[in-house]
Amino acid sequence: MASDTEVQVKRSFDAPARLVWRAYMEPDLMRRWCSGHAGWSMPICEMDMRVGGKYRWRWRSDDGGQEFGFFGEVLEVVPHAKIVHTQSYDPGDCDFGSMGGEPSIITVTFQETGGITNVTTTIRYASKADRDAAFATGMTDGMEFSYKQLDGLLGEM
Repeated sequence: MASDTEVQVKRSFDAPARLVWRAYMEPDLMRRWCSGHAGWSMPICEMDMRVGGKYRWRWRSDDGGQEFGFFGEVLEVVPHAKIVHTQSYDPGDCDFGSMGGEPSIITVTFQETGGITNVTTTIRYASKADRDAAFATGMTDGMEFSYKQLDGLLGEM
């Protein structure tokens, strides 16, 4: 918890920033690693990762078919270094609770040192209540599961 309205997640990858960047920017690659918890897939991964571009991500449970997702607009892109976008939650038919009505702002930075890329994701919510509700879903566990899959994908690349 970086502040009353923020969650910050840091993760290092044994790969150059240009490869980690590609995994975040290309829908076919993102779909391969960003599935969240085990037993979920990402059937919708639409991304126009230019400033002003839109994205839509949707996850589906393999057991029961429930779905949820996120959508938003890209605000800033610094190649191989930074992505900033809005994020709105679409609960679909999953009962994860509310994550607030206002969009959050996601900032992802990539910093390479000696072939290791450090990725910092900062999620700024509209309120403490929104932050707490999102955090209570187990989102950071899902992120780590996905990051482990990204480790494998980067090894293949």
